[in-house]
Amino acid sequence: MPLAEKRANSGSFTPMMIEEDAALRNGSRGLSGQWADAAAVRPRTTERHITVHKRLVLGFAVSILALLVVTMIAVLLSVRIEECSGGGGGGGGPGGDAAADSRAANGSAPAAAGSARLNHNHAGEPPGRGGAAAEGPAPGGGPDEGEEEEEEWQRRREPPPWTQLRLPGHLRPLHYNLMLSAFMENFTFGGEVNVQVECLNATRYIVLHAHRMHIEAVRVAEDRLAGALRVSSFFLFPQTQVFVVVLNRSLEALRSYNLKILYHAPIENELLGFFRSSYVLYGERRFLAVTQFSPTHARKAFPCFDEPIYKATFKISIKHQATYLSLSNMPVETSVFEEDGWVTDHFSQTPLMSTYYLAWAVCNFTYRETTTKNGVVIRLYARPDAIRRGSGDYALNITRRLIEFYEDYFKVAYSLPKLDLLAVPKHPYAAMENWGLSVFVEQRILLDPSISSISYLLDVTMVIVHELCHQWFGDLVTPVWWEDVWLKEGFAHYFEFVGTDYLYPGWNMEKQRFLTDVLHEVMLLDGLASSHPVSQEVQQATDIDRVFDWIAYKKGAALIRMLANFMGHSVFQMGLQDYLTIHKYGNAARKDLWNALSEALKKVGKFVNIQEVMDQWTLQMGYPVITIMGNETADNIIRISQEHFIYDLDFKAKDHGLGNNSYLWQIPLTIAVGNTSHISSEAIIWVSNKSEHHRIASLDERNWLLGNINQTGYFRVNYNIRNWRLLIDQLTRNHKVISVSNRAGLIDDAFNLARAGYLPQNIPLEIIRYLSKEKEFLPWHAASQALYPLDKLLDRTENYNIFNIHFVFSLPAKKKKKEGRKEGRKEGRKEGRKEGRKEGRKEILVTKDSKKYCWEYILRQVASMYLKLGWPTNNVDKSFVQASYQASYQHEELRREVIMLACSFGNKHCHQQAATLISDWISSNRNRIPLNVRDIVYCTGVSLMDEDVWEFIWMKFHSTIAVSEKKILLEALTCSDDRNLLNRLLNLSLNSEVVLDQDAIDVIIHVARNPHGRDLAWKFFREKWKILNARYGEALFMNSKLISGVTEFLNTDNELNELKNFIKTYEEGSAASFSRAVETVEANVRWQTLYKEELFQWLRKSLTL
Repeated sequence: MPLAEKRANSGSFTPMMIEEDAALRNGSRGLSGQWADAAAVRPRTTERHITVHKRLVLGFAVSILALLVVTMIAVLLSVRIEECSGGGGGGGGPGGDAAADSRAANGSAPAAAGSARLNHNHAGEPPGRGGAAAEGPAPGGGPDEGEEEEEEWQRRREPPPWTQLRLPGHLRPLHYNLMLSAFMENFTFGGEVNVQVECLNATRYIVLHAHRMHIEAVRVAEDRLAGALRVSSFFLFPQTQVFVVVLNRSLEALRSYNLKILYHAPIENELLGFFRSSYVLYGERRFLAVTQFSPTHARKAFPCFDEPIYKATFKISIKHQATYLSLSNMPVETSVFEEDGWVTDHFSQTPLMSTYYLAWAVCNFTYRETTTKNGVVIRLYARPDAIRRGSGDYALNITRRLIEFYEDYFKVAYSLPKLDLLAVPKHPYAAMENWGLSVFVEQRILLDPSISSISYLLDVTMVIVHELCHQWFGDLVTPVWWEDVWLKEGFAHYFEFVGTDYLYPGWNMEKQRFLTDVLHEVMLLDGLASSHPVSQEVQQATDIDRVFDWIAYKKGAALIRMLANFMGHSVFQMGLQDYLTIHKYGNAARKDLWNALSEALKKVGKFVNIQEVMDQWTLQMGYPVITIMGNETADNIIRISQEHFIYDLDFKAKDHGLGNNSYLWQIPLTIAVGNTSHISSEAIIWVSNKSEHHRIASLDERNWLLGNINQTGYFRVNYNIRNWRLLIDQLTRNHKVISVSNRAGLIDDAFNLARAGYLPQNIPLEIIRYLSKEKEFLPWHAASQALYPLDKLLDRTENYNIFNIHFVFSLPAKKKKKEGRKEGRKEGRKEGRKEGRKEGRKEILVTKDSKKYCWEYILRQVASMYLKLGWPTNNVDKSFVQASYQASYQHEELRREVIMLACSFGNKHCHQQAATLISDWISSNRNRIPLNVRDIVYCTGVSLMDEDVWEFIWMKFHSTIAVSEKKILLEALTCSDDRNLLNRLLNLSLNSEVVLDQDAIDVIIHVARNPHGRDLAWKFFREKWKILNARYGEALFMNSKLISGVTEFLNTDNELNELKNFIKTYEEGSAASFSRAVETVEANVRWQTLYKEELFQWLRKSLTL
């Protein structure tokens, strides 16, 4: 069967429907009942009756004649209108609506006529305002239809319903019957969607979402009647991404109707909607197509009511070539095979659900499966070679365990009969939680135990835990609107740590790793004046993308953690169970959550208005800094004050909205008193005023105070200098009296309070002096994260080597190394490399001040722990994933952190070890580098050694098929100090055949973090912005991640001016991200002016004592 015929058959109306509407489309009408009666044969009567009858017949003839004249005029006008429509309709090109005109005139099947156009790739077709034909007497889609309707509304002095951000609300979808035909040979698809809608308020206008597609035909009918309603016109309105059907008469309230739409569209070569991807297997490139609808991209794949509140059931059918398989949210119910090599899969009907987590895929993957104890079938689909290697086995096994964990924790069963995990090569995000068909980028689900580090395993684990939580928070219970997206993302992010603790109880993720990976990170962002509330109003379409940021994810998670801790975990869990049970298969707002949690507290005899407490945390931006001051005039009395923490205190003074009296929180402050050998039990104080006095037992001049025990609260804590000195002394004498979580918290608070000007610059540096005795991973990790931005502020200053000889070789050493390398290329590259390293090491040894500053201040602490821990062995036993990870996580992560600091800070032995391991790999072609430090070794080797090493890593990047290894090899290439190589890599990053679209951003950001590449990445970003924005502009996170990553460490007045000038020209929809970037760079410049010299003076004084 020819392709055009196949498409016509797959997408056409049924013959019965065509016949039913033929008379209407041709403009013919039968006689109405009264005229039929008047024209019937009558019996003979009297002469008077005959006269009367003659008059009636004459009147009847005149009426018929008048009717014929009116009909002819109407037909002539209709033809003229059709001719105009045919000349400029929404078909996407000259003559694009010729078929539409013939269909309107002759009543031919719309899909058959439209199928010829399906043979062309419409990816470059601009979104038109109309479609090709309407089921009714008036063809829709002319270029002026929308304007004419708008003019009518302007005369009413009302905005048309299709110009609003939200859909009008007159209609509610009940059920979608969606039939798709996927043509993978030319990347197009055709669709027929039948939507059963309930009319809530009478309306002539059907407004639903549709974008970047070609509408071929529309039909509206009452469910119980055969006849169709007359369609006056229809058109696309691209400004709000909606499709409008204008009817001749209004739909009646409280009645149901069926809306049928035929359309076609491209399978896009991008990252959103229904898009394509590819991979290479046995030298052959294979293609697949998959959907990404969240938050507002279902409208690119089928006309729909694309808002989360509009839940409906879905019945999906997908026709595809038999060499492919298709997947969707539900299991396949039946498959119909055709003789020509095509198959149609009919999927079971879904429960009530929103459009954004509907999904389907067409691919030729294979799978492995398992089953939960409650009978849920779990399959993992991936490239055949990945399935054969067992790369999906880890994900499959933990998914089964996690489904059972969530069912037990929430006391709500998983709602679907199956869950498919789909690993795709290209995807805009780590994963998407589509109900029953979760899609993951390969790097976040495939794991080969023989070449995967603990860090990589942790990434994979937490992404899976996150997406599975969404099957309850997001899919089963969905936020009413995007302003409360944190209701799903915050919970999923929080449960990343709770779920991982279930899998690996010894890792202490929720109590420890949550602090450095979530709390400390988001407080950096939320301390900016350009931050926003976790619940923020969505007023325009661009706001929807903006609410998906780390404030929603990470601040949402931190607030949920704070709630769980002050409520008590068991009561909190009970509240969540009630919330999910009450609202399952429906929508919920934050007030519904607050009510469920308040009711749970009442059940245990506690009466706390959760909404009153939490509205202050969710409806205003930022967070407080609590300052605890001892009162010298009264025993055991302390003063506690709160104010809005912000990095730019000058901005706070200028902006009255951020002033001291504007922001108040109800703060659950936990507090304890300690001395050299003991710390008291914590007490909780609710702080709700600007300043309060409280009595604390057992407080004297030898005791210190500690607030926010285990950092369960979302705020910072400051003390008077005397208390800071007591805490520093305690850490030096016996740090174990203070908990691991609070040791990490003190480090993070001190560095950030100093950066914002609340503390002297020396306090945080004095705190980390105790680290040489620290044997726990978390405080080291907190210190590393705090030192990193400080290092980037200093790495281009003239006194950089005072603080940072430990990060790179000193300038003289670098110069000698490069001279040796240059000379070596003349005499022999290998000899030069050796001589260059020798001269570089000599320079470090003979530079007295450099050695003194390095070893006495920071590197001595790192070196001490580095010598104690040593290097890991190369354990490639697969049991390492299942057994050793559980037992050794904390120890291995500490060792990894110390090795990373040692190599970054210039530890000689660390550099030698990295160079030896790289050299051994090159010479033997066997990679014996320990898994957990491969990324550190690769980066150090590329940074220290010559271009041959870069080329070797580049070659390995291309040849490896393991996704985890590809990731760290690509990042290692950004560590070079050769600007030519960095420029080369930047330019290659935009080639999708070389670097996957989602990985290109990481390349640019990592080059920007390299002091040798920062200006190159910044220049590249500006020059390629149009390309980058076109590629990533609609994808959540991607543009904001790129903008932040490229600009966060710019720190000169010149760079600040370049940024501001660039924004004036190219802001284009990323206003919030650019606003944060400007504030960050301004803060960097201000720190240089206000605090840099203070820091250096203290360093000089401290290191010469």
